[in-house]
Amino acid sequence: MTMKVIEFADFSKIQLVVGTIEEVQINQKAKKPAYVIKIDFGKKIGKKISSAQITNYTIEELTNRQIIAVCNFERKNIAGVESEVLVLGAINETNNVILLKPDIKVKNGSTIS
Repeated sequence: MTMKVIEFADFSKIQLVVGTIEEVQINQKAKKPAYVIKIDFGKKIGKKISSAQITNYTIEELTNRQIIAVCNFERKNIAGVESEVLVLGAINETNNVILLKPDIKVKNGSTIS
């Protein structure tokens, strides 16, 4: 896999933010198993919705969990859900998403740089 080099100015356009998952529901319309999640990103950004294929986690494991997401992509309709943010994770050897999160609890809306 060849890495594409980008300018730092391009990277700085990406708004990476910490939020806390408040609600999780199964996305019934999704072809592949997915959840609809409501995430609190603090006062400045507010609460956002995302559809995410992170069903290797239970609803209980996700609720109240802090995550890192891209908050300034265009909205995307995913199986009937207007997904407003992209929740970030690493893909492990069994193709499960391992969510990115801060090591310690931080304020919702904290930025990643």
